[in-house]
Amino acid sequence: MQMPPFPSENGVEGDDEREEGEDVDDEEEEEEEDDEDEPRLKYQRMGGSIPSLLSGDSASCIAVADRMIALGTYDGTVHILDFLGNQVKEFAAHSAAVNDLSFDIEGEYIGSCSDDGSVVLNSLFTDEKLKFEYHRPLKAVALDPDYARKSCRRFVTGGLAGHLNFNTKKWFGYKDQVLHSGEGPIHAVKWRTSLIAWANDMGIKVYDAANDQRITFIERPRGSPHPEILLPHLVWQDDTLLVIGWGTHVKIAAIRTNLNKGANGTYKHVTSSNTNQVDIVASFQTSYYISGIAPFGDALVVLAYISGEEDGEKEFSSTIPSRQGNAQRPEVRIVSWNNDELATDALPVHGFEHYKAKDYSLAHAPFSGSSYAGGQWAAGYEPIYYIVSPKDVIIAKPRDAEDHIAWLLQHGCHEKALAAVEAGQGRSELLDEVGSRYLDHLIVERKYAEAASLCPKFLQGSATAWERWVFHFAHLRQLPVLVPYMPTENPRLRDTAYEVALVALATNPSFHKDLVSTVKSWPRVIYSALPVISAIEPQLNTSSMTDALKEALAELYVTNGQYDKAFSLYADLMKPDIFDFIERHNLQDSIREKVVQLMIVDCKQAANLLIQNRDLITPSEVVSQLLNTRNKCDSRYFLHLYLHSLFEVNPHAGKEFHDMQVELYVEYDPKMLLPFLRSSQHYMLEKAYEICARKDLLREQVFVLGRMGNSKQALAVIINELGDIEEAVEFVTMQHDDDLWEELIHQCLNKPEMVGVLLEHTVGNLDPLYIVNMVPNGLEIPRLRDRLVKIITDYRTETSLRHGCNDILKADSVNLLVKYYNEAKRAVCLSNEEDVARSKRDANRASQTITPNVRNMDVKSKTRGDGRCCMCFDPFSIQNVSVVVFFCCHAYHTTCLMDSTETNTISKKETGTASEGLYEYEEEEEEEDADDNGGEATDPQMRCILCTTAVS
Repeated sequence: MQMPPFPSENGVEGDDEREEGEDVDDEEEEEEEDDEDEPRLKYQRMGGSIPSLLSGDSASCIAVADRMIALGTYDGTVHILDFLGNQVKEFAAHSAAVNDLSFDIEGEYIGSCSDDGSVVLNSLFTDEKLKFEYHRPLKAVALDPDYARKSCRRFVTGGLAGHLNFNTKKWFGYKDQVLHSGEGPIHAVKWRTSLIAWANDMGIKVYDAANDQRITFIERPRGSPHPEILLPHLVWQDDTLLVIGWGTHVKIAAIRTNLNKGANGTYKHVTSSNTNQVDIVASFQTSYYISGIAPFGDALVVLAYISGEEDGEKEFSSTIPSRQGNAQRPEVRIVSWNNDELATDALPVHGFEHYKAKDYSLAHAPFSGSSYAGGQWAAGYEPIYYIVSPKDVIIAKPRDAEDHIAWLLQHGCHEKALAAVEAGQGRSELLDEVGSRYLDHLIVERKYAEAASLCPKFLQGSATAWERWVFHFAHLRQLPVLVPYMPTENPRLRDTAYEVALVALATNPSFHKDLVSTVKSWPRVIYSALPVISAIEPQLNTSSMTDALKEALAELYVTNGQYDKAFSLYADLMKPDIFDFIERHNLQDSIREKVVQLMIVDCKQAANLLIQNRDLITPSEVVSQLLNTRNKCDSRYFLHLYLHSLFEVNPHAGKEFHDMQVELYVEYDPKMLLPFLRSSQHYMLEKAYEICARKDLLREQVFVLGRMGNSKQALAVIINELGDIEEAVEFVTMQHDDDLWEELIHQCLNKPEMVGVLLEHTVGNLDPLYIVNMVPNGLEIPRLRDRLVKIITDYRTETSLRHGCNDILKADSVNLLVKYYNEAKRAVCLSNEEDVARSKRDANRASQTITPNVRNMDVKSKTRGDGRCCMCFDPFSIQNVSVVVFFCCHAYHTTCLMDSTETNTISKKETGTASEGLYEYEEEEEEEDADDNGGEATDPQMRCILCTTAVS
C-alpha cells in the first residue's frame, strides 16, 4: 500500500515527491483503496532538528535507546536526539562517515565507528570520552550491554581488516583480543547478554563471551549479493532468538544455551561440548532486497528495497547512486515467519529514486517481547521503528485504536468506526469527530433518515451543534426527518430552530401526520405558533390541505389562543372531544355554521347543545343546514333527532316543522308518532292521514280521522283493520255520540266474537238489553252465557251503587236544609258607629294573630248587620223610623224600602213583557205563601232591593 504524505511530529508537512509526468487515474486509486487492507503501522516524518541537520549533511546510521536516539552522518558527527527529533548533544567524533552506533543497555554510553578507522566512546551524562584507533575502516561496533555497570568496559568492533576485535579494560589499560579473523571484512555485529553475533563474507557466527566459546556458524545464503554491496542485518529479538536478513533471505536462529546465574550476579552459560547449538526455526526468501529487519511481536518488520533495473547484479555493481534514478519507493512490509505478507506500506522518502539498498537502515527501540499478546501491544510498550535514509528519518509505530478509527473513517467504514468508539477504544472526545464525519458521510450518501437517527447519539447536549445540523438539514430540504429527534430540553434550542422545523413539516404533505404529533408533544413555550400558522394558512382550501394539517393548525390556534378558529377546524375534522372543547372555551357562539359536523360527531349531544342554545341559532337555521348539507350523512335522521328533542323540550318551538316531523317519525320512530299526533296542534290533518295511510299506520289513522271528524271511518278502521273491539268502545266513548254507538253496534252484529266483547264493555255506556234485542236470531255468540252472567252482575253492581249514591245525596240534602233552617232562625244584630269601629279593630287584631285555613273553615252565615241604611246610607240612629232587616244582613229604613219598591213596580210595568214575567213570578210566590198561611192573603212581601237587583 502506498502511504500518503505524512506530517512531521511537530506538525510540519512532508513533501511527497513524484516523478515528473507521473499520472494517476483517480478511479483506479479509488478501486485500490477499496481493496486495500488496514495498515499495521502508522508513519511520521521526524521533525525537530532533523530537517536542519540533514539539509547540509546526510544520515548514515541510527541507534535507539530507551531515552534517546543517536544519529550518525556522513561528515562524522554523532547527534543525540530526543524522540521528537530535537538535538540534545552533538559529538564531532570522526573525520569520515559514521558507519555504526551502539548504546549500552542503560543508555548512558554511545559508541561509534567510522571509515577513519576509529572507535569513539562517549558518555552521555559526563565528559568521559574514549577513542580507539584501528587504522582501517570500521563497519560495525557493539558495546557490552552492561558497559556502564561493569568495570571491564568491553566492546567489539570490526571492519575491512577482517578482525573482530574484543576490547577489554585491564589493570594496565585497554587490551584488544581478536575473536575471529581471516574470513573477510566484518559487516555487522550485535551483542545481547553474553552472546555476540557478527557477519563476515562467509556467514554469521555466534560467540559466548561468558564461556569464551564460539557457539555456532550460520552459512551465508547462496546467491546473495556481496556484503559490501548489500549489507547483512542482525537483530536480537530476545536473549536466544537471532533474526537475520541478508539479501533476499530471512532466517531466524534459536540459540540453545543453559543460562545460570552466578554467585556474583553475573550470568553463566553452561553449554554442551562442540555440538550444534542453534536451530533455524524459520527461513524464507523474499522477492525484494532487505535493507533492514526487526521483530514485530510474532511477525517481522522488513524494510524492502525494490530495484527499478531488470538486472539485479547491475543494481549492486556500484555503491555510488545513479544520477538517473529509477529505484522505487522503499516499502515496509510486515510478514509472518512463513513469509505471509500481513501489511505493505510504500514510504514517500525524499530522493528515493536515487538511493541504493545500503542507503537505508532500520532500527527499533528496545521493547519487551512479553508486551505483545493476542495481536495487541500493551499500552506504553508499543515498539517504535525508525527508517533512515540520507535525507529522512521516518518514525513507524503500531497503529492504536484511534488510528484504527481514523483509517475506518478515511475508508468510509463509519459504522465500524462508531462501533469502535462505543466499545471504548480511543478517547471519548473521538465520538464528536466520528459522529461529525459519519453524519457528513451519510449526508453525502443521501441517507438522511439514518443520519437524523444518529444525531441524538453524536450531538448529545450541545445546543450549538444541534442548531447547526437543524439548519443544515433545512438547507438540504430534509429537516422533516430530523424533527422526531430534536431535543426540547437538555438542551433547549432557540425558538427559531423549532419554528423552522415545524414549517418544514407543514410544507411537506408526507409529514403532516408527524406535524400533528410534534405539535402535540412539544412544549408550547419553546416556540412561537404565529410563524407556523402564517406558513400553513395559505394552504387552506387548496389541494395540499390535508386533515392532518388541519388538525395541526387547530392545535397551533389553541396554542395561540385562537379558540374559535381551532373549533372551526375541529368541527370539520369531526373530533370526538369537540363538545368538551366548546364547553371548556365557551364557544357556543361559534356553533352556528357547524351544525352538520356536530351532528355527525355525536347527534344526541349535538341536538342537546343546539336546543340549549336555540336563542343563538334558531331551529329554522338548524333545519336549513341539515336539509342543505353536502356531507355524506343521514341528514334526515339528524333532523328527526333534533326536532324530536326540541319537541320534548318545547312543543311549540318548532311548530312550523311539525308536518315534516310526521314524515320523520314515520321513517325513523313510528312508535313515537301517535304521542306526537296527540300532543301537537300544528300539523295538517289531511297530510298526516295521507302519510299514515301510505305506511299502514292504523292507530295513527284512527286518531287523525277522529280529529278530522270522520268518526265513522275511524271506527271502521278499528273494527275492520285492527279488529280491536275494546279500542272501538273506548273510541266511541270518547266521542260522546249516540249515533256512533249505533254504528258500532251495526258493524259488530255480523261478527259474533265482537258482539260478545261489545256486551262485556257496554255496561255503563249502553243498555245491554238494547244490544241483545238487536242481535239477529240464530247468531251464535261465543261464551254468551258467561258474558250475560257478567253483564247482569255488573248491572246489579251498578244499580246498587246508584241506590247508595242517592241515599247519600238525600241524607246530605236533609242535613244541609236543617243547618240552613237553624241559621235562618238566628237574630240579626244592628250595630251603631262605635260598635262598627270596635268590631273592625277586633277583626284586624284577630287577622294578625290567626290565619284560618279556608278549606277547613265551617260555612257560617253573617249575623251582624251594618249600622246604616242601604238606600240612603244614613245611620239608623238619626231617624226615628222603623228598620227592616233581611237575612242577608242588608238593612233599610222602612220608608226608604217602600219608596224603592214602588218605584221598581212602576218601572217594571212600563218595561213590558220582560217585566211581566217577573211580577207573575212574584205574585205566584205570594199566592204560594198565602196558601202556606192557611189561605189568608197578606200584604205583598218585601224583598231586599240589593239582592233582588243582583239576581235580576
